[in-house]
Amino acid sequence: MQIKLWAIAAILTTTLSGCFESDSERAVAGAAAGALVADAIDANVVAGAAIGAGAGALCDDAGLCNN
Repeated sequence: MQIKLWAIAAILTTTLSGCFESDSERAVAGAAAGALVADAIDANVVAGAAIGAGAGALCDDAGLCNN
């Protein structure tokens, strides 16, 4: 169940972070979204922020963002 929630969080974070221009803007948005999701599911907020920041920064390189 925990893995499923993290997968959903990563997908949502990547989707939300696609609205920005640069990798750093997407990383900040991803970190914020990851921390919020982690807090909502009672997980480690720092780990959620780190995962969200990574997903946000790399979504353009992975072809998930259309910038």
